[in-house]
Amino acid sequence: MSFDVPADRKYMESHEWVTDADDTAKVGITDFAQDELGDVVFVELPDEGDDLTKDEEFGVVESIKAVSDLYSPVNGTVVAVNEALADQPELVNDDPFGDGWMLEVELDDDSGMDDLLSADEYREQIE
Repeated sequence: MSFDVPADRKYMESHEWVTDADDTAKVGITDFAQDELGDVVFVELPDEGDDLTKDEEFGVVESIKAVSDLYSPVNGTVVAVNEALADQPELVNDDPFGDGWMLEVELDDDSGMDDLLSADEYREQIE
């Protein structure tokens, strides 16, 4: 099976993605992750203004198969949360890189983006 892995993002081994940006980046889970989880039924996300630390848990995604922790790919402050996921968690399955985004984060200077996986490196991990 082939999964979508956009080249304009960076990835964690735990299957979160982040847009490759200088100041503000979006965060979500990958096409592979949503497929492995199955039908997503609930997403728990932090509040706007919360600080995120790279590699630390920031939320939970619950599906009909499992409950999985979400890990931050960067250091920064949450400036927006995808409120649509509260009523439509299935957006994570339908469009994980678009309408299924989870957070917008204002990146710290030491955001930690440099040691994330490229699209090619992530693709090798999931194949």
